[in-house]
Amino acid sequence: MARTGALYLLSYNSLQSLGWALALARVLSSYFSTKSVNGAYAFAGDLICFLQTISFVEVVHAAAGLVPSGVMLALMQWGGRTHFLLAILRQIPEVQGLPSVFITFMSWSMTEVIRYPHYALSCIGISLSWLTYLRYTAFIILYPIGIAPGEMWLMYQALPFIKERNLYADFFDRLSISYYHFVLAVLICYPALWLKLYLHLFKQRRSKLGKHQTKKKV
Repeated sequence: MARTGALYLLSYNSLQSLGWALALARVLSSYFSTKSVNGAYAFAGDLICFLQTISFVEVVHAAAGLVPSGVMLALMQWGGRTHFLLAILRQIPEVQGLPSVFITFMSWSMTEVIRYPHYALSCIGISLSWLTYLRYTAFIILYPIGIAPGEMWLMYQALPFIKERNLYADFFDRLSISYYHFVLAVLICYPALWLKLYLHLFKQRRSKLGKHQTKKKV
């Protein structure tokens, strides 16, 4: 059973590695083809939406004990990105060409072309020191860039369109709150949630890189 689980995780992480490598190539291609940062969604939006949506299985992995990640942490990360992509970006064409999309997609793609290969190799007992270092270091720069000038700024720019169209009114009317005010609340809570996840990643970094250095000395 353990061997089957490892083979499954190897396959999943390998496919995600390939998918995000293609996404990164498409985002870069959008820049070099158009000489602007406004075409990222047109070039890579559908692929990134697909990759992010199917990554819900990572929440299932955590719940089933296939990986040591916490279920709530995995769900928060998946939910935040998926809401940004499917509920806002995909539904509002006017924001799809904004620079914030390019910033977000670059940050996510660069993060995932490091993270998934690291996970895939760990499934077969391979640990590359440089990849481990990147896995637990690149987030220091990529995470704040993806969050502030990326996700948060785009959600803020989307607010007038959300309010004008009264998006998802049928659902939110039952909750006595508009989707516009829901997104405002999300934006207010984002810094606190972001800081919690960011500090958690630093804790992971100390743990993982400390263990890696100990193994190298041994």
